[in-house]
Amino acid sequence: MHKFNTIVIGGGASGIIAAINAKRIGKDVVICEKMPLLGKKILISGAGRCNISNRDLSASHYNPEARELVKSVFSRFGGDDIKKFFSKLGLKLCSEAGRLFPVTNQASSVLKVLEEELRNLKIPIEFDFEVNNIAGLARGFKVESKNGKSVSGDYVIITGGGKTYPSLGSDGSCYVLAGSFGHKIIEPVPSAVPLLVKDRFCHLLQGQKIQCIAKSVIDGRIKKEIKGELLFTKYGLSGTAVLDISEDISIAINRLGKKDAAVSIDMVPFIDGPELEEEIKNRLQKKGFAREDLMIGILPNKFSLVFRDLFKGAGVKKIAEILRDKRFSIIGTRGWNEAEFTTGGIDTGEVKENTLESKLKKGVYFAGEIMNVNGERGGYNLAWAWASG
Repeated sequence: MHKFNTIVIGGGASGIIAAINAKRIGKDVVICEKMPLLGKKILISGAGRCNISNRDLSASHYNPEARELVKSVFSRFGGDDIKKFFSKLGLKLCSEAGRLFPVTNQASSVLKVLEEELRNLKIPIEFDFEVNNIAGLARGFKVESKNGKSVSGDYVIITGGGKTYPSLGSDGSCYVLAGSFGHKIIEPVPSAVPLLVKDRFCHLLQGQKIQCIAKSVIDGRIKKEIKGELLFTKYGLSGTAVLDISEDISIAINRLGKKDAAVSIDMVPFIDGPELEEEIKNRLQKKGFAREDLMIGILPNKFSLVFRDLFKGAGVKKIAEILRDKRFSIIGTRGWNEAEFTTGGIDTGEVKENTLESKLKKGVYFAGEIMNVNGERGGYNLAWAWASG
């Protein structure tokens, strides 16, 4: 049996770039991919546009536990290196508010140039290769699949991703492989995920969008505050603002089992405090607005459906408080098929900062989302995938 120098488990963003980098320095490398095609999650990233990276890759955009590791990795392969890497492959990039996209606005362009480089480098790919065991040899490893195939090599890079979009290959199975070497797995939970609310307010307003300030509130304390779009759905809350604050809520509910998790919504962030009360007072007293119609011209007309009950018997100050701080108790999150990222994974304290080699098993390395590294929306998670691969 042919023995490779490096076996890459997973043909996603971090796996592809890991294989390319290994081959470029003369290593004999193979990719083992469980799906019949490479890079399926690349194709859906950035709503099909592929938000490759961000101009600001400071570690503050990642979960606190991972920041030292992120700093170390980006110091060796940072934002400029990512741009140069893709430029050499022929991919032109453009910037939108600091976010980097291919000028084609097509994620398929990103995957295409990567696949072309794999072909140019003659890197073999084992498709439909679902790894179920990594066996240690006297020197190196034997990687075995569920269908009986196997490959052997001196080193293994596990890049199997998290648990989002399991139908595209990321089902968390590689956590088991890492666990077989004794690695601690921080319980994975969905992040950048819509939230579940048992509130008639959401059901009546489903499909309505507003600009707001959204705050995550855990045990009565504000954890994060974001200005952006709010989308009401039949099951609860979504939209960019909600996705951006969902991580703390998901951890609280799904990992820690907390019951006191909420979202606070300021529905009128574009109106100053004193001005809001004056506007309400003017509409109630001078213009004779009915309470349900109080925000016509400021918020969508459909809000009248909920304001009749919400404002019933309320004075000016109380109405202003409701508009500034409408609380929604969160009862859960949507699942892995709707989450953009995974929070959790291999404890970063068990990974060497300078090489991403396991501290527990010599010759085993990690790259990408399989580690407990979670960035904000805006290209941060793909940037981590490229840099760590």
